[in-house]
Amino acid sequence: MVDIALLQSISYMAGALGVCVAAIYYVMNLRISQKNQELSLKAQQQNLETRRIELVDNIITRTYSTDFSRNGFELLRYEWSDYGDFERKYGSENNPEAAAKRYAIWYSLNGVGSMLRNGVLRTEDCYDAGMHGFAVFLWEKYKPIVEEVRRRYFNQDFLKDFEFLSDEMMRIMKEKDPSYVFPETLDKYVPDK
Repeated sequence: MVDIALLQSISYMAGALGVCVAAIYYVMNLRISQKNQELSLKAQQQNLETRRIELVDNIITRTYSTDFSRNGFELLRYEWSDYGDFERKYGSENNPEAAAKRYAIWYSLNGVGSMLRNGVLRTEDCYDAGMHGFAVFLWEKYKPIVEEVRRRYFNQDFLKDFEFLSDEMMRIMKEKDPSYVFPETLDKYVPDK
């Protein structure tokens, strides 16, 4: 009889030991799985950061090419007295070259603004990439024209992200230097007064 009781005790202990080993195995697998998930998440975050940096570099390369800069400075030099005068001088009907340059730059800056508004880019990325120069100056110069184009041809969403980009760049410029005063020109030398 003693042998049966001993065998039963050994059997119970073996069963309990099996449950303990299974629990330890499960906990170890759970920890390994959590660690793998953490590593996978870190790799995804690094991949996203790398892609964001590549995107910023692509934007810098594309928007600050010699042609982009030349066209931007040309747009800053355009002068007009009212919307009718603007259309006669630079509208697509009378001057398709000027209109093409204008829309290429406007839509490039609108695209950057869209990426900024949607969180693809950070405001600091755009500022550090130099977007605050052309974006703010071009928006301020062409705001009355864009508003008239919105009224006549499109709706209030036309170039809304270009406007957003300009507003965000101006906000950062003011944060970095509260005494900042918007200059009268970007494309011409202004001597000290």
